[in-house]
Amino acid sequence: MSELPMGILALQGDFELHEQALDRQGVAHVRVRRPEELERVRGLIIPGGESTTMTRLIDKAGLRQPILDFAAAGKPILGTCAGLIMLATRIDEEEGRHGVKPLGLLDVLVRRNGYGRQIDSFVGDVEIVATGERVSGVFIRAPKILGVGDGVEVVVTRDGEPVGVRVGNVTGLAYHPEANGDPAKLAVAIYI
Repeated sequence: MSELPMGILALQGDFELHEQALDRQGVAHVRVRRPEELERVRGLIIPGGESTTMTRLIDKAGLRQPILDFAAAGKPILGTCAGLIMLATRIDEEEGRHGVKPLGLLDVLVRRNGYGRQIDSFVGDVEIVATGERVSGVFIRAPKILGVGDGVEVVVTRDGEPVGVRVGNVTGLAYHPEANGDPAKLAVAIYI
């Protein structure tokens, strides 16, 4: 039997950019919209988008517990931007929760739009901690990681601040590695 494809949560957000990034790497993938589809993938990408809407759609589709079970089974999950917000345990109240109910898989405190609103979006260098390699990160209404709990590994930084974190099989990135036009090698290395 051939290797299972990657799954991309395709309820809302920039899932098509993740598809394009995986296509550039020759990685098979499928869209995940229903709980039973999680059984047919080897990993899950939770894309950027709008975290309030994502909360509603995850719950409406009955995916909350299946995603938690997927993580508990040790299968890799990557969340980018709003996906990081969805993976967090805590959301800073200064920006407000706005109906966001995170999955609680990464012990981090995040602030929605922590790098500013849409007009403040930017492309900047991020550093992969393990290798020291610098790559471009696209920050679009990106969340800011304000605190990390015990056992949380910082895997990517920007100016010394965490922008990528991991606990075991679950990784969250504050930026969009899939949106910068390169092969998204950082994201591929983390979750494939």
